[in-house]
Amino acid sequence: MAKQNWKPGNMLYPLPAVMVSCQSSAAHDPLCERPELDGKPNIITVAWAGTVCTNPPMVSISVRPERHSYRMIKESGEFVINLTTEKLARATDFCGVRSGRDVDKWKECHLSAKKAQTLEYAPCIEEAPVNIECKVKKIEKLGSHHMFLAEVTAVQADEAYLNEKGKFELNK
Repeated sequence: MAKQNWKPGNMLYPLPAVMVSCQSSAAHDPLCERPELDGKPNIITVAWAGTVCTNPPMVSISVRPERHSYRMIKESGEFVINLTTEKLARATDFCGVRSGRDVDKWKECHLSAKKAQTLEYAPCIEEAPVNIECKVKKIEKLGSHHMFLAEVTAVQADEAYLNEKGKFELNK
């Protein structure tokens, strides 16, 4: 079988798209276009998210430093990974292509912020079937993206997605 040589690149597709909710511990973003959104929680869609350790449970997300949510996560040291569903597809797409500096994604997507169990700032997305609360342990500056390595501090799973054995099934 003949193979072509390509330039180095990430060939691990498709990646899981998740909605990451966050909120800054500081009140002012000098780049924020709309003062009424400054200091408010935000949602960013992230495709580069994954498990990195079982014990302690740890995950990573990679975010470009110029993104509005990057500063929030860096300052507060926390975020929530919210799994998506087919019903949340429009919101997942919207939150990935619009900036929280310009638009209130919660309002536009009809999503509800719910207080996290273990975090001070970052809220959970009530409509998501699973919320994974995370506290940042380390930031790795990798190039175009910085990777937030975080410990999972709590997980909430919607009972509607549990099967008869109490196991999680996203495709119910």
